[in-house]
Amino acid sequence: MSSQYADDAHHLASAPVVVGVDGSAGARTALLWAAEVARDRGRDLRIAYGLDLPSASRVFNNYDLSEPAVLERLRAHGAALVAREALAVRGTLPEVQVSTEVSSEHPARMLLRHSATGYLVALGAQGADGFGTHIGSILLSVTSHAEGPVVVVRTESEEQPRPRESGPVVVGVDGSPLSEAAVAAAFEEAAERGAQLVAVHAWSDLTFGSFVGDPYTWFPMSDIEVNEEAILAERLAGWQEKYPDVPVRRHISMAEPAAHLQRWSESAQLIVVGSHGRGSFRGLLLGSVSNSLVQHAKCPVMVVRSPEGVQAHED
Repeated sequence: MSSQYADDAHHLASAPVVVGVDGSAGARTALLWAAEVARDRGRDLRIAYGLDLPSASRVFNNYDLSEPAVLERLRAHGAALVAREALAVRGTLPEVQVSTEVSSEHPARMLLRHSATGYLVALGAQGADGFGTHIGSILLSVTSHAEGPVVVVRTESEEQPRPRESGPVVVGVDGSPLSEAAVAAAFEEAAERGAQLVAVHAWSDLTFGSFVGDPYTWFPMSDIEVNEEAILAERLAGWQEKYPDVPVRRHISMAEPAAHLQRWSESAQLIVVGSHGRGSFRGLLLGSVSNSLVQHAKCPVMVVRSPEGVQAHED
């Protein structure tokens, strides 16, 4: 393990790739993506299913759930589901060490628990029908509160069941120290994948669609570009020294980071965004940029929170 990760629980050799499943096609896509990451990184795969007994109690009523037969049926359903998913992995990637878990917790709470010690947590972009599978709220909760990297595994379209395996790793950079975690994760991912890294820096989150005229004539663009280029180069310099084999491309945009990252997702194999920071990425996890990407990107989206970001959110 690299010395830069010596105190990072997520990079311990024992830290597994964790994937949440619910029987949906989206979860199966996430499962296979996570299994390939586990294989390529030499890590175990943990397949987890949340029964969400609190929600089930509202459906069946507390009396029914107190019946051992009802609980047994719910647990048997979960056990059959994770066993089926484990079989699917072992059938295609037999070298991956697989473990399974059926938890009584809500799926989001279960995945948040795993986010503290897992290498990463993966989940699908579309869930199954029924209680405990409100995928939108699960995505928001997990990406907003996780203690480690979370990947929402999206694909180009519903007709394309596998995520793109080529293209660059794209990272959103805001120039703040708190975006360092996203940059670090993006360099690691680019190195692991043998991919180019594209660093996208939007210096403002303004949207000019409702304005008249060309907004680029309102500002001293040459001065702004020089300043923002310097900020971006500073944020990347140290990481380029640590990852000299990763080719880097810098891209500066005046505004609309969500739209630019969305366009990059049409050719990227992974988008990486940080927790929060200055300017266009302030409050990113709870804002429109991250929400837009995890719901509409054309490739997997990794959301990374720095330890400082976790502390700030909890304070």
